[in-house]
Amino acid sequence: MLTPAPAGRRADLAPREKEVLLAWLLHDNKDDVARELEISTTTVRTHLQRIRDKYAAAGRPATTKAALVARAIQDGLIDVNDL
Repeated sequence: MLTPAPAGRRADLAPREKEVLLAWLLHDNKDDVARELEISTTTVRTHLQRIRDKYAAAGRPATTKAALVARAIQDGLIDVNDL
């Protein structure tokens, strides 16, 4: 069972990064995310890389989409029922 991350170990994601992360978790590809958020696919990739970098800096690496799902659940950004 996953436990919430201690407050000091959370990645400090900006509101837009959270928005991109949640959209990415609910879509099959970055192009769909880009269309929904009206940004370029390159911008989606940039946000996701920054999110991964922030998780790595917090000592909680998330190199795969599955790991990003786990981090989002741990941080209370999404519930497993939302997926």
